[in-house]
Amino acid sequence: MPLLILSIIQAALLAAGQVLLKLALRAAGAFEMSTTFFVSQLTNWWWLACGISFGGAGILWMYILRHYPFSQAYPLTSLAYVFGMLAALWVFGERISPTAWIGVLLIMAGCYLVTR
Repeated sequence: MPLLILSIIQAALLAAGQVLLKLALRAAGAFEMSTTFFVSQLTNWWWLACGISFGGAGILWMYILRHYPFSQAYPLTSLAYVFGMLAALWVFGERISPTAWIGVLLIMAGCYLVTR
């Protein structure tokens, strides 16, 4: 059970990092190969939030790998797809097809079976 809880937190941080990355890219504006563009990105706080989220996910992943069997831990990273789908729906207002929801249910069923 601790592996599942840690994996859920790690996957949520990973998915949050992806959401924050998309928000950072939205706020970045049109890309320019100029000093002005790169300096302007220093005030884009979405980048910082993105880095913190990815960093937290990475550190937690290292802990999981050190303390749990790889064959159980690695499949649970697919939970990030579930959180990503929910973020697509709630944060970005995307329409999710029924087929995609079936895929999410299959991922969750697979994670359940891996932890058994």
